[in-house]
Amino acid sequence: MGEEGGGRRCGTTRELQKLKQQAMEYYQQNDVPRKLEELLNSTFYLQPDDVYGHLANCFSKLAKPPTICKVVGKNVLDGLGLPTLQVEIFCTIQNFPKNMCSVVIASHFEVRENISPELLEVEELERNDAISTALQWVNGTITAELQGIEPSKQAEVDQLLRAFFANKVQEDRERKELEKMLENTTVLTPLPPVPPTPPPQPPPKEKGQKQGRRDTLLEKPILPEEPREPVLCGSMAIGAVSLAVAKTSAILSSSPLYVNIALLKHNQELPTKLSVPLLMVSLLSCGKSSPGKLNLMKEVICIPNPGLSTKQGVEMLLEIQKYVNKTIEMPPPPKPEMKKGHNNGGKKGQQQVTGKMTHLGCLTISFDTVEQPILLIQGICANLGLELGTNLHLAINCAAHELMDYSKGKYEVVTGTFKSAAEMVDLYVDLINKYPSIIALIDPFRKEDPEQWDSIYNALGSRCYIIAGAASRSITKHLEEGNISIPTASGLVITHTNQTTMSDLVEITNLIDSKKYIAVFGSTEAESSDDSLVDLAVGLGVRFVKLGGLSRGERVTKYNRLFTIEEELVQSGTLGMHCSLLCFHETLNKRTKTGRGGREGPRWEGRRIRRLQISADKTGVAFATMYIVALMDYLFT
Repeated sequence: MGEEGGGRRCGTTRELQKLKQQAMEYYQQNDVPRKLEELLNSTFYLQPDDVYGHLANCFSKLAKPPTICKVVGKNVLDGLGLPTLQVEIFCTIQNFPKNMCSVVIASHFEVRENISPELLEVEELERNDAISTALQWVNGTITAELQGIEPSKQAEVDQLLRAFFANKVQEDRERKELEKMLENTTVLTPLPPVPPTPPPQPPPKEKGQKQGRRDTLLEKPILPEEPREPVLCGSMAIGAVSLAVAKTSAILSSSPLYVNIALLKHNQELPTKLSVPLLMVSLLSCGKSSPGKLNLMKEVICIPNPGLSTKQGVEMLLEIQKYVNKTIEMPPPPKPEMKKGHNNGGKKGQQQVTGKMTHLGCLTISFDTVEQPILLIQGICANLGLELGTNLHLAINCAAHELMDYSKGKYEVVTGTFKSAAEMVDLYVDLINKYPSIIALIDPFRKEDPEQWDSIYNALGSRCYIIAGAASRSITKHLEEGNISIPTASGLVITHTNQTTMSDLVEITNLIDSKKYIAVFGSTEAESSDDSLVDLAVGLGVRFVKLGGLSRGERVTKYNRLFTIEEELVQSGTLGMHCSLLCFHETLNKRTKTGRGGREGPRWEGRRIRRLQISADKTGVAFATMYIVALMDYLFT
């Protein structure tokens, strides 16, 4: 018995010695003894009240950097109750998985009103299919490929996402080619030849046209609508994951997302100053879906003077919006008495100004002429002590692609009033001449009308920004071609959707800057409550940010985020200034005493409301002007 017990003790001792040797090698390989000795010595000299708290902080600094362990995609609802994609990032931090953040990406689908039930059903199927595919990508291959990568390595993450997306594009191309081959092998019954289309009849002479006028100068036939750039089903997974990784990196570094994006744009060297983009706030909507006859102005946008802080600018526009709301609550003014033998142009009476809140966060107003919305804003500004063209400027989102009547080959500017592409140039020139406070036109033409883009840029480019939004190509196409000069414009509206990564946004803004264009970071039509868009705009250093109107929670939350960022930059002393609104309006800021950072209250604040006086143009928009005057008298007296 004694010999057996002694043998067991010897065996146990040898095993214990072996374990001690392995432990010593393990700790020495990880440099634990030296670091622990230094830590204990420093702790003794510091003698903190919370010894273990101090040790915990020191050990946390020695821990391995967090790495991505899981990416989770979820189907959530956006601001309109439509399905969209949410992405969550989980990281391994000190050996434990932790949920770091979530982002929601807006879909590229347009919000269409008065759409047929059949088309609505097709669009719903496409949307659901896109989200379902994105969820498969995120929860499958993407989460596997990103495991073990540090979130701070944004370029590496984006490169993996790009490679993954390129493979999916190739798979989709091969699938379509295979389907086409199968279709070609099918025996088809030949169809009878189609007779040639007869040449179009010459347009009828206009009323009052002189006999000597040449009828042979016909308008060039319009180019058919180009097919939309294909969007690969599920592509929103790429943009959402890229944004989620960037946000995770910012959280781990205890810095705002806009700082992380600015570092990415400037090669990890943070600029000494960061500027808050100038606001483009949608105030009115008088587009194709509005109840009035006017179709041209999908968005009437207000741009506060750059001398105002973001919060001051929004407060000023909220005051204007308050009086716009009152205009839709009042009854129409009485019909003016006409002298015997005179008529009012065939109108049965003035139409009441009606309105509803749109998905863009602004009011849809019922107007019948191009001048009415401008006169309404002009009148409200005058009564608030504001000067249109000094305290604020205007921009018009024309959305010309929605106005084209392909059966007539013309733009339907006002219901029943059609204009050719050449006539549209004259219309815009007259509008800017009459209202020089309009400093930007967004999508004045379709992308299929390059000659008219050239014409309007040559005519107005020195006085007004000509901006391509829907008429522009996708960010992916611009980067592939390295060309943003088609169509001819002053700037582009860029959005974060589909396969656009953070690296793509940096590249496109660098390209825009190199070409001396301006960048407008825009929201999509169906937004979510995610406010990351604002951080992207600030970090990328764009000139304007277009968030929609000052209503609807998914849009207001972005304005609130902008306020917060501006306050942070003011407190840190890193807020940059926009020297002027336009290069050809260099003296604009000299006419406004206020500045960003709250140095002085806005000029309009506290001023006595004056009664509006407008001289009506008896030959042009007399009735429109009389109506606006009546509205102002009702509101301010």
